[in-house]
Amino acid sequence: MTKTRPLLAGIELGGTKCVCLIGYGPDEVLAQIEIATGLAPDATLQAIETQLETWKAHYGSIAALGVASFGPVDLDPRSRLYGHITTTAKPGWRNVDLVGRLERRLKIPIGFDTDVNGAAHAEGRWGAARGLRHFAYVTVGTGIGVGIVTNGQSLQGIFHPEMGHIRIVRQAGDGFSGSCPFHGDCLEGLASGEAIRRRIGQSPKDLPPEHPVWASVAHALGQLLHVMVVSLAPERILLGGGVIAGQPHLLAQLRTELTSSLNHYLLAPELEDQIDAYVRAPALGAMAGPLGALALAARRLESQGG
Repeated sequence: MTKTRPLLAGIELGGTKCVCLIGYGPDEVLAQIEIATGLAPDATLQAIETQLETWKAHYGSIAALGVASFGPVDLDPRSRLYGHITTTAKPGWRNVDLVGRLERRLKIPIGFDTDVNGAAHAEGRWGAARGLRHFAYVTVGTGIGVGIVTNGQSLQGIFHPEMGHIRIVRQAGDGFSGSCPFHGDCLEGLASGEAIRRRIGQSPKDLPPEHPVWASVAHALGQLLHVMVVSLAPERILLGGGVIAGQPHLLAQLRTELTSSLNHYLLAPELEDQIDAYVRAPALGAMAGPLGALALAARRLESQGG
């Protein structure tokens, strides 16, 4: 008797938009839509729930749902706030109970993690990190986030890492105050898409590769890579997100920044002649995030023996 494959659904909940999809994996996405992440969580979540129920009526029962969310979020199942968005700066979304609400409405297993951890799991399952034990996924978009997977599990302690908010050494002569509402000139406050927009008054996607702002962005992100290498020692670092995807020249700049910053202190082929493979774009491209939600659904089923 042939075992029926489980049908999976995913929600990648971002600060500006939510991507919902249903399917079995990267080669079998049956449907996908975008919903604006508005300032009224109830309306946004109602639209998501309605779409999932419409897909269920059309495609059949959904075995599990993955939710990959912007954060910070509470990932500790022992916590009374598990499944909540916590101290986000997005108006209206602080302390929203994502998992509890969706479980009550949909009554299916839910895998939950940060959006960037979800993307990392998708790359580990289907993309550029397959076969690796310990790797990192960096997204540089409206904000900056880092997902770290070790032996198939997201790195987590009292909360999930928020490396987009590390303090860095500013580039000489840089007087920009930073865009982060919590820290001002942390990494995200200096080098994210929002920081670039505030710094020069236009979207980073419209800037040519020779624009001087990219030197300051590479200077900042190079320090993130240095910190990750010396503290986490990942087997590979994947760089995604809208800023990187729209400005692929940054990958070469960041490899150069990392090599220069480490100054041959650590000897490994990945950091020398294999640097192009060590710091690279995700294999799943712009779909790493949405497919991350499907990967979380698959992991939730596997944890139940499904």
